Amino acid sequence: MLNQFRKRMRIFIAGGTGYIGRALIPLLIKQNHFVQCLVREKSINKLPAGCIPVFGNALDNKTYKENIQLSDVFIHLVGVSHPNPSKQDQFRKIDLVSLKQSVEACLESGIKHFIYVSVAHPAPLMKDYIKVRVECEEFIHASGLNASILRPWYVLGPGHRWPYALIPFYKLMEKIPSTAESAKRLGLVTIRQFLTKLIYIIEHPDQGIRIIEVPEIRNGFK
Repeated sequence: MLNQFRKRMRIFIAGGTGYIGRALIPLLIKQNHFVQCLVREKSINKLPAGCIPVFGNALDNKTYKENIQLSDVFIHLVGVSHPNPSKQDQFRKIDLVSLKQSVEACLESGIKHFIYVSVAHPAPLMKDYIKVRVECEEFIHASGLNASILRPWYVLGPGHRWPYALIPFYKLMEKIPSTAESAKRLGLVTIRQFLTKLIYIIEHPDQGIRIIEVPEIRNGFK
């Protein structure tokens, strides 16, 4: 899955105790990267072995920004768990606020590469969730940071397998001209595909803003 990296990198992750973070961190450590993760004290047991904890609050960068100054890349994975329409207020109070705090901390610290996991859009579902993610993307664009923004729709993996039943439907929709574009943009990706792409992006930062949609996530090392 992984190629050898050209150099050891210093990586700071906000939101590393979630679904994506817990799968990503061991792979980065296996490649001999130095990984720090923002974490609350009560959640430290969720961190994979080898990750350096930084105790702080994702909603207040004063609690952690000094720890990111030597980092090569900052990965923002903070978000409300199991998002659904009833969590509209949480999206604004957690997802949006934490993203703004991360961006502001990175600007002050001179971080060269900011990575944000957003969501595929436009889409007919989860409109409040998507609205906040779009606001987050706009904030990143306005910041002037070099950034990579990934837009998965649903990442299949342990505990996240029920959409496998939708794969035949997706394949059908991809063959119909009127629905092909939406079916591909809102398609499913596996956790393996997502991590492969994410690690490639970490190792190959771009200048400016790069948007990575579902079809490109599936392409892996490109």
